[in-house]
Amino acid sequence: MTTRRYPIGIQTFKDIIEQNYIYVDKTEYIYRLSHTDGKYFFLSRPRRFGKSLLVSTMKSYFEGKHKLFKGLAIERLETEWTEYPVLHFSMAGGKHMNKEQLERYLIRVLEENECKYSIKSNSIDPNIRLMNLIQKVSHNTGKQVVVLIDEYDAPLLDVVHENEQLPVLRNVIRNFYSPLKDCDSYLRFVFLTGITKFSQLSIFSELNNVKNISMLPEYDGICGITNDELLTQMSYDIDELANSLQLTRNQTIAKLRAHYDGYHFTWPSADIYNPFSLLNCFADKMFDMYWFSSGTPTYLIEMMRKFDVMPSEIGEGLDAIRHEFDAPTENMASLTPLLYQSGYMTIKDYDSEYGIYHLGIPNKEIRVGLFQSLLPLYLGQKGGRGGTAVAQMASLINRDDMDGALSLMSDFLETVPYCDNTKYEGHYQQMLYVIFSLLTNYRMQVEVRTHRGRIDVVLETSSRIYLIETKFDTPAEKAIQQILDNGYADAYKNQNKPVTMVGINFSVKETANIVEWLIK
Repeated sequence: MTTRRYPIGIQTFKDIIEQNYIYVDKTEYIYRLSHTDGKYFFLSRPRRFGKSLLVSTMKSYFEGKHKLFKGLAIERLETEWTEYPVLHFSMAGGKHMNKEQLERYLIRVLEENECKYSIKSNSIDPNIRLMNLIQKVSHNTGKQVVVLIDEYDAPLLDVVHENEQLPVLRNVIRNFYSPLKDCDSYLRFVFLTGITKFSQLSIFSELNNVKNISMLPEYDGICGITNDELLTQMSYDIDELANSLQLTRNQTIAKLRAHYDGYHFTWPSADIYNPFSLLNCFADKMFDMYWFSSGTPTYLIEMMRKFDVMPSEIGEGLDAIRHEFDAPTENMASLTPLLYQSGYMTIKDYDSEYGIYHLGIPNKEIRVGLFQSLLPLYLGQKGGRGGTAVAQMASLINRDDMDGALSLMSDFLETVPYCDNTKYEGHYQQMLYVIFSLLTNYRMQVEVRTHRGRIDVVLETSSRIYLIETKFDTPAEKAIQQILDNGYADAYKNQNKPVTMVGINFSVKETANIVEWLIK
């Protein structure tokens, strides 16, 4: 078999098929969607999850290019292959713009579609030009028009919490989309993709007949790569990766699942892999943080500060009813919608009786990337080098050398400048949480409730359970005594693992470091 070609960064269906790149077949979803009731649809997924490729595939389908679909699911489903005029708008290039720039950008994308169908317009208003374009194309071709809008919300994402810019740009975008409802009789199919939900956004206050398919079970795998698709359509790639890394097939699948699986956009749902990371992993024959490294989480970290969200709150997961996370980030009252829609958290479970979803971090790639990016919040400018210290700590703890790990941490903290936020006692607990969460082979919990109180930190390795109690300018012996007095170890007596108690005394007033620790 020839070397497989992976479409890294290629989002055009025609190029992928004609140049013999791997294509994971999503065409059955397209057929199902195009033959269901209604004509206006919206899909929300995180960045780099295949939305643009999906839109491009729809474009080729509605243009009747049936030769491109040879051997794919839709070839056996579609019998007519009706050709429609397609207007394709990508809003991805409309980021970081003011009102005038955005209006010029909209005119440019309109001109591209006007040129395709030999339509001329002198109007300076994007909404009027869009209405004119739809009507004239339909009249000239004698057919209804298909409108595909990719990343509809891109111009607003970077100003979503700016009180001055957001209303201005929102009005521009709302006016641009407004003709879609008035042109209903000229339209065969309208599909929009984005990250934020549209249902409550004032952009769509007039276009209220769009069906949101983002959380419908029948479209759970429309973007991303399902576990079944991985094991069937990419079986050869698994074996090639296994051979390259000298692992068994089962070991390779387990590593792929731990690193890149875990997404669910409804419940119940197929297991969804991050397609960008999966394809890069197969192409490079190595495991890395591809998706996380492709976009900066700076904005997320700033929003964590704004909403006073602690790392442990994200790491431990949270419960929410649907409207608390399946909501526009524009008017969110918590960080939950941003965490979910951006892909940093996903659905892990659902209580159907009470309508409560449990959200959690999808996989190892996101956990490691997120907590590494949080290190500078607790380690200052030295946070960039904290990853090495954490890796060394992990090696020591794996050898049951907690004393050596804490000694290493203390030495590293000596290099971290003293700052005001280290006076806050919770700072140290969260710092420990971030550091220990990067020890990714272990299970980490904070503020664990027992019938006698709350344990500050519980760290479970493959061979041992550590109960860690932190004190501030108080002898470590008192921390150990608290664990004993409250019988914290009793909660773990049936775990068939030895329990080790760790008392840590941080100095809040003097050194901003670990003063002493005691291990029993």
